[in-house]
This record gives sequence, structure tokens and C-alpha cells, in this order.
Amino acid sequence: MPLRFPRPTRYGWLAVGLGVLGVLWRVWLTVVGTPPTNSDEATMGLAALHIAQGRDLPVFFYGQHYMGTIEAYLSAPLVALAGPSVAALRIPTLLLYALFLVLMYQLVRRVFTAGLAVLTVGLLALGSDRIVKNQLIAGGGYPETAPMLAGLLLLTYLIVTRTTTRWYALTGWGVLFGLVLWNHWLPAPYLLGALLVLGAARVLTRRTAGLVGAGLLVGILPLVVGNVQAGWRDNSVAVLFRLSGSGSDAGLWDRIVGGTWLGLPLGMGLCRPSACAGWSLWWGPAVLLLLAVALVIAVRQLRTRPGPEGGADRARAAIWLVLAGAGLLTVLSYVRSPSAADTPVESSRYLSVLLVSLPAALWPLYRPARAGGRRAVPAALPIAALAVTMLAATVSLTGAVGEYRADRAEKSAVLAALRERGLTYVHGGYWTCNWISYLSAERVTCGVVDDRLGRGLNRYPGYWRPTAQAVLAPVGSPLDAELARRLPGANPQTVRGYHLYPPPPPTS
Repeated sequence: MPLRFPRPTRYGWLAVGLGVLGVLWRVWLTVVGTPPTNSDEATMGLAALHIAQGRDLPVFFYGQHYMGTIEAYLSAPLVALAGPSVAALRIPTLLLYALFLVLMYQLVRRVFTAGLAVLTVGLLALGSDRIVKNQLIAGGGYPETAPMLAGLLLLTYLIVTRTTTRWYALTGWGVLFGLVLWNHWLPAPYLLGALLVLGAARVLTRRTAGLVGAGLLVGILPLVVGNVQAGWRDNSVAVLFRLSGSGSDAGLWDRIVGGTWLGLPLGMGLCRPSACAGWSLWWGPAVLLLLAVALVIAVRQLRTRPGPEGGADRARAAIWLVLAGAGLLTVLSYVRSPSAADTPVESSRYLSVLLVSLPAALWPLYRPARAGGRRAVPAALPIAALAVTMLAATVSLTGAVGEYRADRAEKSAVLAALRERGLTYVHGGYWTCNWISYLSAERVTCGVVDDRLGRGLNRYPGYWRPTAQAVLAPVGSPLDAELARRLPGANPQTVRGYHLYPPPPPTS
């Protein structure tokens, strides 16, 4: 049966209007240099540059044997056309965000209601500091994951309800599943849920399973090739197991606090840049409670006798179950990670996939609010409070635009100073080096040193050489202090927040 989308209703047009506002907000932020680029994004940019030049076809993010390079392949044509820039990396992520809104509206409209779909798009149109960083910075693993998951769950519902059984839908399901596996294992609970729903619906015959399998092989092929090339010890599975077992000895309570009390509000877009107000923190346990209630509703719906729509009712309840259950499992997985306790602000990006579960968290409140009666107002008030909190966090981002603009100007000034001095190879810290190499189109390359001037984390090993023409250190950084100690008579040049030192003599 071919897939037909109905003509837009007033709900559809309202969602379009809200979605356009969300896209325009992110376009404006991109124009004014918000959020600022960094060396992680530049690493993906270098992969795109090398793809555009035909020098490399990287499977994994440089310097690690996990996390795919979908963003690099999407950006490579723009880098080839216009040269390396932040815009060349951000245009694909902007388009991915717009696609995410479209897919979420279609998914929520079918699985829940059109009204909740509009509300979801409206909330997703808002964008706090952490949210737009996850959605716009092409640092690997985040901007593309949410739209791929939304597309996979939408296809799951359409196939299970037999709205479409065309070959391209079944093959596309397999391709998306494989691409998500290659890209990042963070959304594994959602993948498992989608797979169980598809399997339990008994829609897989020999033919349809073959189509899904063929698509899966296409999507997962880069992961297979990369793991074969890496060998047993460095394949993505082995690396992820090692990473999950490493870290600090932070206690369970610290992980719970960092992962839920602070991480959830940050990851859901309820906080100002890098900080949360006390009242915002209460949304952490509130979101967990709402997801748990949504899980119970889904289970009860699955256990009741199907209504007049039969399989469609069960399919909707199954997707509710996936959204709520996978959201809770994602939080549980994050709480188990030492990052939840050690770096809760920055590591809250690991909860970015929870935005896919937002409609499930809203459903226990939206149902009574929509039904009317005595419970309507008490149910609507938390939804309104959530929207106001997200709006306040979005508005607060404007206060950081000046700082982020200065960061962009600083990077431009540093690149200009290096070019004026005829420097082609320098040393610097990790958060300095790769953006120099990328934004200069490798006219200036940078080798990463640690704070003791030893060899640091060089994600692209080809840049490393033991000696450099100069060393660039942020003013007041540990590297700056170490260089001042080793070169007591040096008078470093100051370039917009950086000290440019001559290379120190090698230590004996």
C-alpha cells in the first residue's frame, strides 16, 4: 500500500508555524556564532575536508574506534564547494533539526493526537544553550541521532499498522537501524524497542524480512568495515566496554544527583547556559515520574482488549511503551556512567535522545487536560510551567551571545596572526589545535601537547611532529604557566587571549 500523507489541517499549519520559528531561532544563532565551534567539531570538519579532497573515507570519528562520521559525509559537499568553515558544518545540522520536527509531528500525530503533536513541536522549537549545542554542533553523534530515531519509530508504526508495506519502507527501516548502530550506541534502548515491536507484530515474512535485512546490511556496512580494519582489540564493541568500565570511583548517590537532578533538566532544555536555577532542578524527578506513569499507561493499554481500530490501538500503545521505557533506560544507563558525577553539565549531552520521548512524558498530563473536567486545570498547569521554563531557558541564551561572538572573533584573530607570522606548524592544547587546522584549511596545522608539553591527544596522528615553530597557549592556562616556567626570559606575543611562545628547548 503506498504511503499517503493527508493534507495539512489547522494543527498542521500551526505546527509548521512553530517549526519555522524554531528553525529561524537556530539560523540566527548560527549567524551570530552561537554556539561557538570547538576542536571536537573541527575534528569532524577535518574528516569532511579529507572526504572532499578524496584523501580519506573515515568510518569513525578521528582518534577513536566508535561514533560514526555521518556528519562529515553530509558536510563534505559544502566543504568542497565553499571551503572549510563553521557554516559548512552547521547547514546540515540545521536541516537535520528541521527534519526532526517534521518526523516528530508525523509520529506524535499518529501515535498520540494532533494536539499533542503541535505541543511537542512547539516545545522542540525552543532551544536553550545545551539543546542548541546538541542540535547544531557537528561534534559527532547527536544532531543526526534524534531525527533518525524519530524516522525509525515512525516507520515502525507505519509498517506494523500496515499503513505501508512497500519495499522502500521496509528497506528504509533496515537502513535507518543500521545507520543508528554505526553512528552511536547511545540510543540502543530505542533500537531494541523498535525491533521488538516490529518482531511482535508478525509482519515479517520471508520477503519482508529479506528487505529489512538487506537495508540493515547497507546501513551497518561502514561499522562492519571499520571494525574489521580495527581488529579485535580496537573494534567499537570492545572500546565501548572499556569506556563503560573506566572513570572515577564516584558513588551511586553522586551519579544519581548528577544524572537526574542536574542532567535531566539540562538535557531537556530547562536550564540557562551551563547552570540550572534551583526551581528548574525539580523537573529532573518530575520527568522521571511522568515517564514511569506513561510506561504504566502503555502497559495497561496493551493488556486491555483492542478497540474498534484493533491493531492500530495496540501499535500506538507499543510505541508509547518504547518511548517511555527507552527514555527511562537511557537515564538509567547515564546514571551508571561516571560522567554523570564527574562532568554532569557537559555530559548531559548524553541525554539528548530524551527529546524523542518528550511526548510520552507529556501524555499523562495532556490526556486529562484535553478531556476537560475537574482534572483539566491541575493537569494543564504543569504543562504550562514546563513551557515557561523552557522559554525562559531559551531567552537566557541571548545573554551569552556576546561572549560566543567574542570567541568567534578571537579564533579569527588567532588565525590571522599565525598567517601574518608565516607559521605553518604550531603546538597547542587539545581545545586549541584542531580548529586551527580545520579553519585554516590545513595551511596551518597544529600538534596537540599536554600541560607538560608532552605529546597530547592528537586525534589525527598525521599532524604530530616533536618540534614546532611556536606554541600557542590560552592566557592563564596550565600550559601557559608551564611555558613561562621553561622560558623565563621569553616575552610571549599576546593574540586575543592567547600567548604565542617560541618553542622551548627539549628537556633532557
